[in-house]
Amino acid sequence: MRIEFWGQEFKVNVVAGCIGSFLIAVVSSMFGFGGGPFMVPLLTVGLGLPMYVVVGSSLLAIFFNTLMGTARHYMFGNFDLILFLIMFPAALLGGYIGPQIAKRVSPIVVKRIAVAGLLLLALNLLGVY
Repeated sequence: MRIEFWGQEFKVNVVAGCIGSFLIAVVSSMFGFGGGPFMVPLLTVGLGLPMYVVVGSSLLAIFFNTLMGTARHYMFGNFDLILFLIMFPAALLGGYIGPQIAKRVSPIVVKRIAVAGLLLLALNLLGVY
């Protein structure tokens, strides 16, 4: 499939993207974490998309998984409305502004920031800090 974004055209393997996304959704649901940290490598390495496209696309890709998780937490009474009201608009704004910033910054810098974030997440999940 060919995708055009901000005047540039990209070729994407939709089958590989669907299979990878499905596997990420299954694993993240089994272990109880969001699939965002795994969607970024799938979109950049697996599908060959540039980081400035992936920044906002990864948020959209995990939207439905997050929506279902939020609904389940709400049903179980495990839902913080104030935090939701802060994070939801921030996520929308970040999805809009992020690609614009990422396009102006070197792809290497964006990848290094993503790696640093993933390392911090891994250390947090391991209980290091």
